[in-house]
Amino acid sequence: MKGIAVDIDGTITFSDRRIDCRAIEALRSLDVPVVLATGNILCFARAAAKLIGTAGMVIAENGGAVSLGNEHAEFNSRYLDDCERMFRILSERFELERLDPSHRRTEIALRRNFDMKIAQELVHKSGLDVELVDTGFAMHIKSVHINKGLGLRRIAELVGISAKELAAIGDSPNDIEMLQESGYGIAVGNAHNMVKSAVRHVTAGEYGAGVAEAIEHMRKLGLL
Repeated sequence: MKGIAVDIDGTITFSDRRIDCRAIEALRSLDVPVVLATGNILCFARAAAKLIGTAGMVIAENGGAVSLGNEHAEFNSRYLDDCERMFRILSERFELERLDPSHRRTEIALRRNFDMKIAQELVHKSGLDVELVDTGFAMHIKSVHINKGLGLRRIAELVGISAKELAAIGDSPNDIEMLQESGYGIAVGNAHNMVKSAVRHVTAGEYGAGVAEAIEHMRKLGLL
């Protein structure tokens, strides 16, 4: 593999978002570039990349934003209007709190304080090409045409390789497309069951311990 993409929250962090240093040590031991992938905003992803010490390549906003670690970034904002329409529909039923509205440019993130089941029914009835994704840290109104898998493919294009030449590690349903788009997808032990059924390997270890185990597993296979 010529690189590895790794989710942040719930993968290299614990459920309370504390960084798991076992993951950081393992990632820093790699001789290939690391791509951080997150549903969070671009500036957060860039800050995390600097803190961890990766090359700075990031996928943010669930694939809506990508950057190679320089000042240039790409934002796929063409579907944001549909997200805004869905937000207005949901606002008629729930009192919603937007997260990072001044920085988020391709989707809408909401605090997890409303009924997901009812909200999903409203999304389905809307007829809009959007989906409501619960990452366990926020609710995301996002286009069905944007995901981390497409973000991974775009990162690969920008560096002149195929997404199949990148491995990926994740834990949440919003990681599934990225894990499947990659050449070798791994779920950490705390991953959602949907994620575990979509990958090549599931680690026994959870959170950062799972990341370290995943990297060692790929080394034994000669992938890294």
